[in-house]
Amino acid sequence: MTCAITDREEAGRRLAPLLEHLRGRDVVVLGLPRGGVPVAAQVAEWLGAPLDVVVVRKLGVPWQPELAMGAVGEGGVMVVDEHVLRSARLSRGDLEEVATRERAELERRTARFRGDRPRVPVAGRTAVVVDDGVATGSTARAACQVVRALGATHVVLAVPVAPAGWEGRLAGAADELVAVRTPRFLGSIGEFYDDFRQTSDEEVLACLSGVAPPSHVTMAVPADGAGLVGDLVLPAGARGLVVFAHGTGSSRHSPRNRAVARVLQEARLGTVLLDLLDPTEQDGHATPVDVELLAARLGLVVRHLTDLPTTAGLPIGLYGASTGAAVALLTAAEPGSPVAAVVSRGGRPDLAALRLPAVRVPTLLVVGQDDPVVLDLNERALRMLRCEARLVVVPGAGHLFEEPGTLDVVAEAARDWFVEHLRARRHRDGGPERLRA
Repeated sequence: MTCAITDREEAGRRLAPLLEHLRGRDVVVLGLPRGGVPVAAQVAEWLGAPLDVVVVRKLGVPWQPELAMGAVGEGGVMVVDEHVLRSARLSRGDLEEVATRERAELERRTARFRGDRPRVPVAGRTAVVVDDGVATGSTARAACQVVRALGATHVVLAVPVAPAGWEGRLAGAADELVAVRTPRFLGSIGEFYDDFRQTSDEEVLACLSGVAPPSHVTMAVPADGAGLVGDLVLPAGARGLVVFAHGTGSSRHSPRNRAVARVLQEARLGTVLLDLLDPTEQDGHATPVDVELLAARLGLVVRHLTDLPTTAGLPIGLYGASTGAAVALLTAAEPGSPVAAVVSRGGRPDLAALRLPAVRVPTLLVVGQDDPVVLDLNERALRMLRCEARLVVVPGAGHLFEEPGTLDVVAEAARDWFVEHLRARRHRDGGPERLRA
């Protein structure tokens, strides 16, 4: 027969988009060794989440090993199915005899797969338990029980293949059950794969070391005789790149912009925080900001990024704060600009008013409710834009979004806008929309 799934890597690529709703949460992805780990690696890369293994050993009834009476896991965790224990008329001594044997194998496997690397903390997080398929579900159930015992607040069991009706069979094991395929007849998991060769220990170790931390690079861009400096952070498997243009009196070290950048990085978006004035120009810079000059420089930076081997091909968005928003909008309005989306935070779009109708990329304007002058300027700008545009008003926020929780609203709105529109990689026209956060 011709199988629907080529191999475990493809299975993970099919499974990952079904977990998109978890993006932005505090997620850890846990693969079941061995075959679940290559699937989990694809999910972790998609979500921009840390990857780890969940090593468990099922405690099988002695004369019926497939029937689980409990499980043991890392950290001394042991879960017991009291119903099975009573039904099988087994004593605690019988249970402990099996547990002792399985703990020894657990320790061996844990040492092999984890080595000196510490376990990724699970407590208080959303744990996504991934295997290459579910047949009876006993191992998956045990893994979910162990993860919950380790303190996970929300448990998701995700697999490429599971039998129809598996929700009833595994009810209560996890808070969510996600599967790509649920065939009516499931003889074996392997029949749904073209390549279902046994995963080796070496492949598991390669997967665990393959989800690299973001790379941090200080980049220099020559522009009109000025030496511009920027900080490039590129997560593994980055799906886009966002360049920040800060406002007057700020710099690439702005704690507000860096807080937003971290949220974008967690969503697998690269970020560039840069200064559009070189150090000599910044010293004693008291004249009104020249947004045209800064936009020309930002355009040079964007073109430079499209030529860099590490960032070429990534869709580019611009995030502008205060006067930096005008710089971002002017850059996006340039004919042939590669910019795919813009987000303005407490921006001054009036400084780019003449060019606003030329902006043809999706634009999000975020303004604090308690910033009436800037709010009025953005409402006027919204009416001038001829692209897909939206105004989000953040309740209780002033110009700098210093009020508790308000900057989080900005970061999440920016993340969602860029994830949607940088993925689309196309320009869309649409009517303006005014929203309240």
